[in-house]
Amino acid sequence: MNSPTLIELEAGLDAIRQAPKDRGVLEMIVRRPRAGEREVLEEGQLDLADGLVGDNWKTRGSRTTDGSAYRETQITVMNSRVIALLAQAKERWPLAGDQLFIDLDLSKENLPPGTRLTFGSAVLEVTPPPHTGCKKFMARFGQEAMAFVNSPTGKQLQLRGINAKVVQPGVIRVGAVAKKLLLSKAT
Repeated sequence: MNSPTLIELEAGLDAIRQAPKDRGVLEMIVRRPRAGEREVLEEGQLDLADGLVGDNWKTRGSRTTDGSAYRETQITVMNSRVIALLAQAKERWPLAGDQLFIDLDLSKENLPPGTRLTFGSAVLEVTPPPHTGCKKFMARFGQEAMAFVNSPTGKQLQLRGINAKVVQPGVIRVGAVAKKLLLSKAT
């Protein structure tokens, strides 16, 4: 399958910008049990300590000084309109490496760090670390896709997605509506 050109990707920006601001449908849940493996789920359990239960986030570790998993990158979320444009087929969405795909505006303006998203009883909090493309992302979706998501516009709209952490555990399901909780002025 050919990757879309930068011109084709940029032509999709209007549709991406029309994503809902406050409520969006959870379109896919992907668990990564081991490196290079993906499991598409209809339902998943979000846990304070483990993130998406059964995902390798915790065992994979990260860039903390002690090598433990960095909680600020516990869950990765990508806009479903963006991945649909990049992947060109829904069966290729899991290749992005993200766990949740939502039809929601993930821009910095709409979802700054500290914003919370509810999925029924489960709650995620958007965290500050940027979610950027890596060599694997570029290999799967192409150089132009990488340039698109990391462009100034791509970074402002957070086209590569966002990082989040679980602040209230619970069950999430495909088709559920994710709701943005408004931040209080004191936060």
